[in-house]
Amino acid sequence: MAPAIKPVITTTSFPTTRTVVIIGGGIVGLSAALTLAERRIPVVVLEKGRIAGEQSSRNLGWVRKTSRLAEDIPLARAAQQLWQQMSARTGVDVGYRQAGIMFLARTRQQMAVHENWMHSVSQLDLDSRLLSAAEIARLVPGGEGKWQGGIYTPSDARAEPTLAASAIAQAAIAKGALVIENCAVRTLATEGGRISGVVTERGEIRCEQVLLAGGIWSRRLLGNHGIRLPALPLICSVMRTAPMAGPTDIAVGAPDFSFRRHQSGGFIVTQRGALDAPLTLDSLLTGHRYLAQLRQGKDNLRLSLGRYFLRDLALSRRWKPTSRTPFEQVRTMDPEVNHRLNQEALTNLTAAWPGFTGCRIAESWAGMIDVTPDSNPIISPVARLPGLTVASGFSGHGFGTSPAAGQLAADLVCGSAPLVDPTPYRFARF
Repeated sequence: MAPAIKPVITTTSFPTTRTVVIIGGGIVGLSAALTLAERRIPVVVLEKGRIAGEQSSRNLGWVRKTSRLAEDIPLARAAQQLWQQMSARTGVDVGYRQAGIMFLARTRQQMAVHENWMHSVSQLDLDSRLLSAAEIARLVPGGEGKWQGGIYTPSDARAEPTLAASAIAQAAIAKGALVIENCAVRTLATEGGRISGVVTERGEIRCEQVLLAGGIWSRRLLGNHGIRLPALPLICSVMRTAPMAGPTDIAVGAPDFSFRRHQSGGFIVTQRGALDAPLTLDSLLTGHRYLAQLRQGKDNLRLSLGRYFLRDLALSRRWKPTSRTPFEQVRTMDPEVNHRLNQEALTNLTAAWPGFTGCRIAESWAGMIDVTPDSNPIISPVARLPGLTVASGFSGHGFGTSPAAGQLAADLVCGSAPLVDPTPYRFARF
C-alpha cells in the first residue's frame, strides 16, 4: 500500500476545449499546470487514477544536487530555489527542510566515485565537500560503521511527497487549472500532422498543446502512436519507522542503506544498494540501450522474470480510440513490497548506527521508477508530432527536480524562454 496522500478536491466537470492538456497527475505534470495557471493559460490535468497515486507519493523525498550529472545541475539548482518558495506559493507547508545530504563510502573504490564527481562539477561553485571518517562521526554521531569517507552538501534538502503534490494541485486549481481524476487518455488526436486534442474514456478534449507527463506509462501511450520512448521499470521498496530519536537530521545514503528524517518524527529507510528490476517485453525491445548502465550497476539490480512480466504482457500495446486501454485496466501501478530488501536495509543500518535497533516499522510500500538509458529525463517537444511535449523518464530524480522540470516543460509548451538549457533533455538524443 502506498502512503496516505493529502486529499485533493478535483473537478467533476469535463471541458470540451482547453489550450493545454496535461496527461498525468504526478508532481511534474502538476508543477507544469501550476506554472501555466499562473500565466493564465487554460490547462487541464487528466489523471487515470488518483493525483500523485504512483511514484510521486512513493519516493524518498530527497532534493539534491549531490551526484547529479554536471549537465543536470542547473535544473537541480533551479528546483531548489523553487522548493524554497513552495510553501509561500501554495500556502501549505510541504515539509521542505534544508538539512543537507551525505553519501558514504566503505571502500577506496567507492570514495573515488565521489572524488570524480567533485572534479566533474568543480567549476559549478557548489557547497559540496569531501568528508573524512572523523567528520562523518561528528556530523552523524553514535555510529559504528567503518567509512573510507564521504561527500556532503549542506544545502541539499528534503520535502514530503505525500504533501507536496497535493499542495501544488490545490494551488493550480485555485489559479484556474482543471484537475480531473479517474479519466484516462486513450489516444492523441491529430489534424494536419499536428496535435489537435486528446481522446479520453469520457470523450474528446480539443487543445493546442499536449504535455505528456505519464511516468512509467508514457512509453506505452507513445508506442500506440509508433513513437519509441526508451524507459524501463525499476522498483524501489521503502519503509517508514515510527517516531524515534535519531542520530541526525541530515539525509544519509550509504552503499547499502539510506535514511532521512520524516515529518512524523520517524525515518524513511530503503536499501539504497538494491532495486528490483522486473524483466518485461520492453527489456528485450530496448534493453540494448542499457548495457552500459547494466555493467556499472549490475550489483545493485535484482533481475526477475515472474508475475510482473506476465501482467505487463497481458496489457495491450496497440488499441483504437474506442477500445478500453491499459490505463483503464491499471488505474494505479502498485508494485509489491520486497520485504527482504527492506530487512536488508534495516540490518545494514542498525549495524552502522545501533540506535536504530528495535525501531518499529510503521508502514512499507514500493514504487515504480521509469529509467532512461542515460538516467536523464526527457523534457522536450517531439518533432514527429508538433504540439506534443514529453516530460518523463526521470529515473528516480523526478520529485527533487519537479518544480523546475514542470516549469521547464511549461516553458517549452508556451514557446517561452526556458528556465534552463533544455539540451540535455531533448527527445532526439535517443
